[in-house]
Amino acid sequence: MNPLFLGLDLSTQGLKAVLVQEDCAIVHESAVYFDRDLSHYGTTNGAIRGLEGEVTSPVEMWLEAYDLLMTRMKAAGVDFSAISAISGDGQQHGSVYWSHDAEPLLANLDALKNLSSQLSPKAFSSQKAPIWQDSSTTRECRELEDAVGGAQALADISGSRAYERFTGSQISRIRRINRTAYDATSRVSLVSSFMPSLFLGKIAPIEISDASGMNLMEILSCKWDDELIRACGGPELRAKLGPEPVAGGTSLGTVSPYWVERWGFSPHCIVAPFTGDNPATVVALSFPGDALLSLGTSTTYLLSIPPSLTPPKRFTTSHLLAHPTTAPDAQIAMLCYKNGALAREQVRDRYADGHWSKYNDLVETAPPGCNGHMGLYFPLPEIIPPGVKGEFFYQTSDPTTPLRLAESEVPSGLHPRMILESQFLSIRSRITAILPANSPPLSRLVVSGGSSGNQTIRQLAADLFDMKVYISATKEAAAMGGALLARFAWWKATEAPHGSFEEMCSGVDAEAFGMKCVAIPNPDAVLAYSKLVGSYVACEGAVVDACGMGGV
Repeated sequence: MNPLFLGLDLSTQGLKAVLVQEDCAIVHESAVYFDRDLSHYGTTNGAIRGLEGEVTSPVEMWLEAYDLLMTRMKAAGVDFSAISAISGDGQQHGSVYWSHDAEPLLANLDALKNLSSQLSPKAFSSQKAPIWQDSSTTRECRELEDAVGGAQALADISGSRAYERFTGSQISRIRRINRTAYDATSRVSLVSSFMPSLFLGKIAPIEISDASGMNLMEILSCKWDDELIRACGGPELRAKLGPEPVAGGTSLGTVSPYWVERWGFSPHCIVAPFTGDNPATVVALSFPGDALLSLGTSTTYLLSIPPSLTPPKRFTTSHLLAHPTTAPDAQIAMLCYKNGALAREQVRDRYADGHWSKYNDLVETAPPGCNGHMGLYFPLPEIIPPGVKGEFFYQTSDPTTPLRLAESEVPSGLHPRMILESQFLSIRSRITAILPANSPPLSRLVVSGGSSGNQTIRQLAADLFDMKVYISATKEAAAMGGALLARFAWWKATEAPHGSFEEMCSGVDAEAFGMKCVAIPNPDAVLAYSKLVGSYVACEGAVVDACGMGGV
């Protein structure tokens, strides 16, 4: 029997499954969408919004989604006994609070009953799980940064400054506003470690890459940090977090008897650690030395940093995550921008009559560098550089002292290219600073998200970043990453105990992952853009000064 590998993705809006063969070809996909399939929970886009920025999801809804997903997979003819390993991912930063009854309940599940009827509400000290959209913890963020000496000090320890969605601040808020629930909590899981707990019949440890999004783990050692733990939850929090974070691709054990008796899983089916959705996407779409550019509503740049003798630098405007398959030796750097597709679409509507075809024509007509013009566009308060808002136009004939221009002084046909150049130059200006000095050149840029289908934008990205640009045909990249992590754990357990993820994938052609090269750098354009990085940095500094903001 050919082995199959199951990857599950518990995102904000649904629970998705991808089943792959040993050659990584997808053989089955299923999904449950919370608003449509489980509408009785009253969620909007999978979440419930409360007062003062609180955003949560019902834990029972996730349990019921598991029950429904398995039912649909069985109805579609999936042979659960052929699944050799399971892994996956959860939306990053979400957290689940188990009661003291949780482990006995998990260990004694009745195969004649579904999960939700046996675990909810008794297995949880809180029936609501704070998720990544929550912004109710501003007070706790400032308190955490103050406790360790400031935002940069926290970034130096944990890889990121304090963010409202990060789990350490979420735990701290629950401890402050609902001490009864906090004291009744035996263990805190991330969404990613909640998921394998259901398969194992016991609470799973937290995986190192997803632990990077908590402000509780020391990023280089991948161990819990006592100072951060005390600041967020008191000394008792260490026991609630469980053992030290575990590496991806390891085996946590095999499925509990419940899954064998109820659904027909093999008793030998391995359960591997689940990671966060961003690291899982990196696993599916890139290797160390690659970069991933998501061109959706926001712009996100994920950079797999290869092992190096020099640790990568940590900045308050970026995240540093442990890599799910090669930590602690390698990391993922992440840059997040609020103004992505929204800003590009506003420029399209204003200067290209709302048509992408005209927009593309204008981009292709303008030369790299737009004849010395540069525009920075921030319709929403930006994350990088923090807090800036507005539109800013410059003449960069003197690259160290840009001259501020009025919009009327800029040829209207330059705006479509200027916004792409400034958005990408912001990223490029930070890549060198993040990478260790002895890092090899980046080899491949994988683009995803809505704008990744635009060939004009793909080509400009290839030219500006000086990398071949690839796209993936896999729509469920995070779940695919989970399936690959499951295959990795099985491969290590059965064939190569000391093998690396790259070694496992070395015999699999890129086409098997649905990867396709869509743009190759133009040498003349590459040279032009290499000379513009300094000009962009000067323009961004002028914007920060104009907005009265602090450093970048």
